[in-house]
Amino acid sequence: MKIERLGADKIRIFLTFDDLTERGIQKEDMWREIPKVHELFSEMMEQAYTELGFDASGPLAVEVFGLPAQGMVVIVTRGKVQSSSEALDEEEAEEVYEMEVTIEQTDLVSYAFDDFEYLLSAARVAGSIGFAEGVLYSYKNKWILQLDSEDIDEARIQALIAVLSEYGEATSVTPAVLDEYGKRIIANNAIQTLCNHFQ
Repeated sequence: MKIERLGADKIRIFLTFDDLTERGIQKEDMWREIPKVHELFSEMMEQAYTELGFDASGPLAVEVFGLPAQGMVVIVTRGKVQSSSEALDEEEAEEVYEMEVTIEQTDLVSYAFDDFEYLLSAARVAGSIGFAEGVLYSYKNKWILQLDSEDIDEARIQALIAVLSEYGEATSVTPAVLDEYGKRIIANNAIQTLCNHFQ
């Protein structure tokens, strides 16, 4: 489980499928109101408080994005408690806890590589099994390769994930963040371009 702060009132949590499996949770369970999911959420909020000082009291908006074969991204935004004409005492304030949960599925496969040689190795293997697409970014001293898996069948996606996982690690950075704060190195067909230029 990785937690990062996106703003004063917003954090992002990346859960791998191993994180879910360790807790006896299936991907589909994230859509259901079950005790295990509540325990996981409480654990995430405790870790967010410990690591980042993120206080999860008050209303929260929770967005859950399923990533193909990688895990899930949970974005938690803390809302402002609407104050009424009467001031709430501390005990009542702690009881104000409401959550709005949004769940979406994304087809984006996104992997970060610490070293350009690892990226090249991954691209060569991915190219040898028939992949050519992708967008390559440079972001925070890492190489980020992203592919849209929407039109690719499940077996091929699993093969691609296996290759990318061998050389890099799954990341939840969105294309919007990469376009804003990173640098787009190869705009399309990144795997093929890397294979052609670095034989």
